[in-house]
Amino acid sequence: MHKSQSCCFLVVFAVLLAVLLNACATPAPSSACAAPPACPACPPCAAAGSTASAQPAAARPLQAARWSDLPGWNDDDLAAAWPAFLQSCRALAKRPQWPQWQVVCDEARSLNGSATASIRRFFESRFQPWLLTNPDATTSGLITGYYEPLLHGARTRAKPFLQPVLGVPPDLLTIDLGAVLPDLKSLRLRGRLQGNRVVPYFSRAEITAQEKDHPDRVLLYVDDPVELFFLQVQGSGRIKLPDGQTVRLAYADQNGHPYQSIGRILVDRGELSLEQASMAGIKQWARANPGRVNELLNTNPSYVFFREQPATGNDGPTGALGVALTPERSIAVDPRYTPLGAPVFLATSQPDSPTPLRRLVLAQDTGGAIRGVVRADLFWGFGTQAGHQAGRMKQPGQMWVLLPLSAAPK
Repeated sequence: MHKSQSCCFLVVFAVLLAVLLNACATPAPSSACAAPPACPACPPCAAAGSTASAQPAAARPLQAARWSDLPGWNDDDLAAAWPAFLQSCRALAKRPQWPQWQVVCDEARSLNGSATASIRRFFESRFQPWLLTNPDATTSGLITGYYEPLLHGARTRAKPFLQPVLGVPPDLLTIDLGAVLPDLKSLRLRGRLQGNRVVPYFSRAEITAQEKDHPDRVLLYVDDPVELFFLQVQGSGRIKLPDGQTVRLAYADQNGHPYQSIGRILVDRGELSLEQASMAGIKQWARANPGRVNELLNTNPSYVFFREQPATGNDGPTGALGVALTPERSIAVDPRYTPLGAPVFLATSQPDSPTPLRRLVLAQDTGGAIRGVVRADLFWGFGTQAGHQAGRMKQPGQMWVLLPLSAAPK
């Protein structure tokens, strides 16, 4: 298609895409969003030999590196990450990229997983490290943490269990953009039908306002709205029932609205300092301001729906890769840049500390707030101590993806 003919199509498509991706938070009664503006005229092409400055090309997200570039690579106990690596292999065997991984995964199964020296030789001879690099050519990004919390709940609504945990609503549509444009294979839109049109799904405020109208969508009731909010942020958790039984809630879907940090909202309002805007600080603010909690939570339009699973043994929750997460060795990533299942060497620091944290981890999960090239969320495990670590972790860090020699990026 000629540039002058394609301009309006691209502009209209971009506007429509932006409308759905940004999901109008307060739709008007007759229309979810305002109509797209008239297609603007395309700018004229620069004449040959024009001196107009061109925008610098974005850096490639994966830059070839040497093993000596990885700080602390020779010091990590790689055996601690080996079970998670074998889990990745089992999941990759069911995916289209398996031919690139089959040889190394088959060899890994015959290796002594308790011998760190053998594991190190295996990676150095069969893999190539690739430094994750931001579009502006910087290589540092944000490393946060998450965990699996324990909440208290019940099957029926009665004090103190008044906060409903919702399953996926039947009117939620998921649109796979990759089925339309292959370049958008990692993007999905959520919406609902309004007549014969697809419009953005309801925001958090609208969903919570409708909860009493849909009791059939409730999985459980819990006793604290803030704990429920952080359960949605973490993506999974365990619920202890009055009879002592424990069930697990796993991420099932999301309403499609962008995540908004309520800690950032409190900082912007001057109610918390940046240092106080941790999970613990937000919970303390909520205890001091119970009448304002719902208003604060609704400033984040995103809403997560769950499915119930049995809580068996000490296995972690299931991540996006389809395997149980390993405490301190599994991370959530942006799969547009870091392939799910791949080993990643992470160089950051301990939560709220300059003490180095450098170790091999596995990309086994994703998250709504995990967006960008150099971006990861480290899974700390289950319970109070894991939550303490996860809630304080907002560290700068670098990441190296380890890919089989046959899987070099194009």
